[in-house]
Amino acid sequence: MKAAPADQAKLLDIAGLDQTLSQLAHKAKSLPEHEAIAKAGVRLTELNNLIVAITTEQSDIKKELLRADADVDQVRTRVAKDQSRLDAGQGSPKELEAFQHELVSLGRRQNELEEIELEIMERMESAQAREKELRTEHDAIAADVASMESKRDGALAAISGEEIVTREMRGILASQIDDALLAQYTKLSESIGAPGAAALHQRRCQGCRLEINAVDIDKFRAAAADEVLRCEECRRILVRTSDSGL
Repeated sequence: MKAAPADQAKLLDIAGLDQTLSQLAHKAKSLPEHEAIAKAGVRLTELNNLIVAITTEQSDIKKELLRADADVDQVRTRVAKDQSRLDAGQGSPKELEAFQHELVSLGRRQNELEEIELEIMERMESAQAREKELRTEHDAIAADVASMESKRDGALAAISGEEIVTREMRGILASQIDDALLAQYTKLSESIGAPGAAALHQRRCQGCRLEINAVDIDKFRAAAADEVLRCEECRRILVRTSDSGL
């Protein structure tokens, strides 16, 4: 393949711009905020699940507490009723004695129920405190995520702006190069996943960084200026410069 030396030289500029675009894409994907936001998102999901669980637990505890309150109120009502009848002296001596025994029994039962009620209340307080801790952590992480997202978006906007300028410069250069040469470069770039042209510097391909063997150097030295050279190792287009060592 043949192409004007000036066009071949411009390939190096395009390769440099393509390398810049690749670096910008990598930079955009590897921003530290991406990983930090993802990690925070995992924790937020965990916290949301824990908050749902603790609120459900509180709902169950509240039902227990209502039942316990009802049990205590029932005993208290019975105690008040028996105490009133005992104080009024209503009934026979045997009945009054029975009321006294029942009051003692009810007193013990009331103490037991009140202890159960107190234990349930303590569990409710513990669950409420736990919920408060979870929500505090959730809010703090959510605020951090918002800050990181803002920082990430700013960085991505800056990268995007640089990418736009780089692509515009590349488009201008590409329009000035022989179509066949540009097509060959594009095909090679897609094939190797990297810029398809590199400088021949001090008898080394600056793409794969390998030294060109003596036989190929002789061939390159004898080639016409418009002959498009190729690296036998990486297949890139080799562009001759004043530092090629030919």
